[in-house]
This record gives sequence, C-alpha cells and structure tokens, in this order.
Amino acid sequence: MANFFPRWTNLLPFKIALCAGSVAIGVAVALAYYATPKTLTVGYQPSQPIPFSHKIHVDQLGLDCRYCHSFVEVSGHSNVPTGNTCWNCHQHVQKDSPKLAPLHREMDVNYPGYDGKPIQWARVHKLPDYVYFNHSAHVNRGISCQSCHGRVDQMEVVYQAEPHSMGWCLECHRAPEEKLRPLEEVFNLKYDAKNYVEAHGQSLGVKTTEELGLKLKEQWQVNPKTGCATCHH
Repeated sequence: MANFFPRWTNLLPFKIALCAGSVAIGVAVALAYYATPKTLTVGYQPSQPIPFSHKIHVDQLGLDCRYCHSFVEVSGHSNVPTGNTCWNCHQHVQKDSPKLAPLHREMDVNYPGYDGKPIQWARVHKLPDYVYFNHSAHVNRGISCQSCHGRVDQMEVVYQAEPHSMGWCLECHRAPEEKLRPLEEVFNLKYDAKNYVEAHGQSLGVKTTEELGLKLKEQWQVNPKTGCATCHH
C-alpha cells in the first residue's frame, strides 16, 4: 500500500516542536526582560561600581538633584551624571578612597590602570520600551522626584521605591491634585504640604492641602489623559 503522507511530513513534528520551542523561548526572554525587578518589583537594589550614597550627597551635603541629573527639567529622559560631574569634586575630595577607583580609571590619566572608559552604572528604574514617559513634562508641572522615586535623599543605596506599573501611573493621572506641589518645592525632598499651607496658605487663598492641590491643578490647567495613547505611542 502506498504511503498516504508525502515524505516531507516526516519532518513536520520536528518543525512544529521547533516553532513551539522558539515561541516559548521568546516568551521567557520577554518576561525576563520586562517582568524582572528592574521594571516591576519594589525594592530592586542593584549594586553599583561605586557605592554612591545619596544620603551623604543630598541629605548631608545638600546637593540639588539637578546637579547630577541636569537634563531632568528639559528632557524626556533624566540623565546619569558623567565622570566629569563626579570629578569636579572628587579630584580634590576623598581622592585617595579605593572606592573611587572606577572614577580614577576614567578621569585620571596618571592613575595606574587608566582606560578612559565611562563608569557603567547599573540602571535601577526602567520602563518597558513601549511606554513613553517625559520627565520634563512632570517636574515642570509640580510633580516631584519623590513621587516616583521615594525619599532618595535618605537612601544609602538607591532602590526602586514605587511599582511604576500602569495602574500606579493611572492613579496619579486620575487625581493629580494629590501629588502636585509648588514648582519651587519640586526638588525639595523634605517638602511637607501641611507645613507649606500653614506658612503660605493665607497668601495663596487656601486652608488645606487638598485646596492647594486643586488650586495648582487649576492654575496650571493640569488635566492628564488616561487613555492608552497617553503612554503607548
């Protein structure tokens, strides 16, 4: 009796298994990239090439966020400082600390092992590639660094303080008045809305933090969109 199936079907199960395996690997890679602590898990805290303490630099020394993250007010993305920014101080301060060896290898031509290569900081906060977020649009309308990144000024090692999920973002978009603060307080990580109202409420014509938020929302015409196209361009 003649074979009913053509010869090429002998490889069909192998091809199906190969395709299924490729899909499974693709799903696994996608989950590993987008569903890791780097994007979803509160508390993600990678080690850095230099143990930079925000508590020392921001809380104790009083450095403004914008000294290092200088693009945050004018760009969609907040920049990580270059070696030059660190070198401005550390060519004079704590210059013999072994912790600063990666900085010396990048900046000091007389340092043994100098290679001029930029410091490879480990990224802590990362949104999926399909999500559009503009830093300047938020900080220039009264959304503080603290709202998304927590009390960074108290962190010895920076970690992810908020989930940055779609639902979390939508909560703010639906009630922005709860997060808005005066522009001069955006980079003040010790800001207390109640104390601000007690000090300035009379001149602003507000008596509560809720009234302050609503006033700022009306003043700046803040009306965040909540549709898919807001973030998924």
